[in-house]
Amino acid sequence: MNKVGSVEQENEKRAIEERMAHIKHTIVVLSGKGGVGKSTVAANLAVELARDGKDVGLLDVDIHGPSIPGMFGVEGNQVLYNGSAIIPMEITSNLSVMSIGFLLNDRNDAVIWRGGRRDRYSYP
Repeated sequence: MNKVGSVEQENEKRAIEERMAHIKHTIVVLSGKGGVGKSTVAANLAVELARDGKDVGLLDVDIHGPSIPGMFGVEGNQVLYNGSAIIPMEITSNLSVMSIGFLLNDRNDAVIWRGGRRDRYSYP
């Protein structure tokens, strides 16, 4: 890896750490089985916390069927970008959501991760 790439990665890492420092609490809703209501629970929890006056960000990481955009009535919307950062979709003044669904052209598109974390693994 050249020095320019290394500097860019360090700057990106620093920017991510600065943004993450604003997150006070994290709640993870997960299950080893599909179709049990994880997205419904997460959405309802986010809405109730926002109604209680908390600033809430909901991250939908379901790559097999991102349903959060549909639950919030923003399916088909595109997120905005600020330089290299993705701006989450604002639902209310204190509730924003981000989903892989916003990055797909069609709900049925395959999610293909490219590029990578070569620095984490050794390749021949």
